[in-house]
Formats: sequence, C-alpha cells, structure tokens
Amino acid sequence: VGLGENGIGEVGARLLSEALKINSFVTDIDLCSNNIGTQGARYLAEALKINSSITTINIGGNSIGTEGARQLAESLKINSSVTTINFHVGDIGIEGVRYLAEALKINSSVTDIDLFTNNIGTEGARYL
Repeated sequence: VGLGENGIGEVGARLLSEALKINSFVTDIDLCSNNIGTQGARYLAEALKINSSITTINIGGNSIGTEGARQLAESLKINSSVTTINFHVGDIGIEGVRYLAEALKINSSVTDIDLFTNNIGTEGARYL
C-alpha cells in the first residue's frame, strides 16, 4: 500500500490500521511524510500486534517522536513478520532508539532499520 506524501494524518493512520488488523494479504506499507505523528504511530503499533502479513513499513518523515517509537517497539516484541522498518526523520531521539534496541533483543525477524536523521548521536548508536 503506497500512501506516501498523501497527508492522511492521524485519522488516515487510524482507518488504515483498523483495516490492517483484519487484512492478511498486504505485505508493504508506505506511509512516509503523512503527518501521522505519535498518535498515528500508536494506531499502527496496535495493528502490528495483530497483523502477521506485513513485512515492510516506511513511516519516515512523520515525526513520531520518542513515544511513537516506544509504541512501535512494543509491537515489534510481539510481531514476527516485519523485517524492514524505516524511521528516517522520525524525531525518535536517543530514548526512542533505546526502546527499539530493547525490542530487537526479543524480535528475531527485523533485519533492516533505517534511522537516518533521528538525532541519536553516539549514545543512541551504542544501544544498537
């Protein structure tokens, strides 16, 4: 599902997430630059706890922040289908990376994470 740069916002993220909870065919989701924010990330995280077909997620450019990263990290502790996730320009910071690193200790399916322009610095990189 390619919805990049369509301005779906939090409402669109909620509607898509509800559909993903019952969909078993979609494997890739591109939500880059849609202004979904922290709440949109929370909706997506709830869907990922249920959905087992999604393998690739692009939520770059959405400024999900530390809380959005925490929510998604919690879902990755449960989800075993996601292999690739793009957080570029997500403003997740050091704490967001710490949450992701903790999730990756449990998750064995994620093989590729893009953290481009997230201001994680050396400290954040150490968590990974």
